[in-house]
Amino acid sequence: MSGTLISTIVDSPPADAQTPAMKLASARSWFLAVSLIAAPLLQAQYFFPQTKTMEKLSTATLGGGCFWCVEAVFEQLPGVHNVVSGYAGGKTDNPTYREVCEGTTGHAEVCQIHFDAKVISYQKILEVFWLAHDPTTLNRQGNDVGTQYRSVIYYHDAAQQTAATKSKAAAGKDFRDPIVTEISPLPKFYEAEQYHQDYFLLNPNQGYCNAIIAPKLRKLLQDGVISDKK
Repeated sequence: MSGTLISTIVDSPPADAQTPAMKLASARSWFLAVSLIAAPLLQAQYFFPQTKTMEKLSTATLGGGCFWCVEAVFEQLPGVHNVVSGYAGGKTDNPTYREVCEGTTGHAEVCQIHFDAKVISYQKILEVFWLAHDPTTLNRQGNDVGTQYRSVIYYHDAAQQTAATKSKAAAGKDFRDPIVTEISPLPKFYEAEQYHQDYFLLNPNQGYCNAIIAPKLRKLLQDGVISDKK
């Protein structure tokens, strides 16, 4: 609290000797003083617990075609707190969606999945990953063609690398063609533009969402791979 504010409060004349303007000024000073004292307390109560919660979450970074699809699938899993669409694995800093779509940046469309490992394991995240896209098609998912749509697992540590390698080998038995999914250390992740976040949730009637994402979610829901969080 500044010395000016303190002196304004302490040196104010008695209430019965104050004019209406002086009373208003005094009230404002008291309000400011209380605000300065209360703000740190409110911040500690409401902001720090959220920070601690995020610190306890684990993160998986996966690419399986259009990130709208990947995001929509993993947002339906119990234990997943947040999914962020973005770009990784390229040579261009701060790429835009247009640049990535042109296929010249080297980036893949990926999602960072923040999850509670006490509720859902990294192994389970990977099991859903294999079922949510076709990992046997190189640089392609359906009609989406290009290196930006490649199947990729970016591991965050040695434990994830080991888990991803074992999971890929186990999943390979379920596919007729060999899995071409890349497994690499996590490069720098660039969060995609805001309008890409929660895309299916906010745009369920958009053409691509109706034709591609909605049927995929219905199939995964029917097969028990995901649950309906709604």
